[in-house]
Amino acid sequence: MGMVNIIREKIGVRITLQVCLVMLLLMVGGTLIIMKQQGKLYEDQLFARGKILSIIGAKGVGRILEEAVDNGVLTIDDIMDYDYQEIPGFEPKKYHTKYDWYTDKAILAFQDEFLKSPELLYATSSDVRGYVPTHNIRYQVAPSGNLEKDLVNNRTKRIYTDPVALRACKNTTAGFRQEYQRDTGEMVWDISSPIYVKGRHWGVFRIAMAHEGIENNKRQLAISLSSIMGSVLVISILMIFFLIHVAISPISRFTQIAQSLADGDLDRKIEHDSQDEMGKLADVLERLRISLKTAIERISRFR
Repeated sequence: MGMVNIIREKIGVRITLQVCLVMLLLMVGGTLIIMKQQGKLYEDQLFARGKILSIIGAKGVGRILEEAVDNGVLTIDDIMDYDYQEIPGFEPKKYHTKYDWYTDKAILAFQDEFLKSPELLYATSSDVRGYVPTHNIRYQVAPSGNLEKDLVNNRTKRIYTDPVALRACKNTTAGFRQEYQRDTGEMVWDISSPIYVKGRHWGVFRIAMAHEGIENNKRQLAISLSSIMGSVLVISILMIFFLIHVAISPISRFTQIAQSLADGDLDRKIEHDSQDEMGKLADVLERLRISLKTAIERISRFR
């Protein structure tokens, strides 16, 4: 009840609360809009980076394979080999082709350079049928015999036939993005760009950005923005309360003066050194004091 009485009796407190409520609503609404815009901007910037990386990777792998043809190491028919030879003893199955021995040497280090970017989960090449001849070194851990662990750690030379993989492999658009849940459970952005060898569509270069990492970064951005806006709101409330208190503090003095006039104290001159509403109120009270004093003096003379 004490706070309720203060709010009822103090106009400054009421004004401060009303202004702060309006500010709170505006800042919450503004913060949500800014958070949405910044989140979208972050996603756009991240996707633009991913698109550029996939294009660079596709052109690099295409150039490496073309050099193999130019140098007589492989023929274009070798590179377009779809006669996959099963490697015994693996589940999921693994395969050799006429060219995978070369990609193990020539593109492995190139692909692994992309993983220096911490947001990338993989950066690898796949032919148009989903075959990955050479995965990143982090996915070429020696088989342990534990199918669950090997599914995560040994992913090279497999044919990926899930819908997302097949759409990516047949893709001919630079920076083709898909939401992809890997068979290891992670949700990622899969971004791919086509690889051409001597003008023929060999496959794609695929990179993955972890969806969890993207969402975590967006949450951190939202938390930082909320903290900043919260600090601004608190400081604004304190400043508003102080300024309103200063602005209306003369009302308390004028209330006391009016009380004195009601009690018959007419000798205290009323002054206020401003030209605003408070100054005008002081002038009115001063004229009232003079009028009352004059009237009382006239009445006294007639007695």
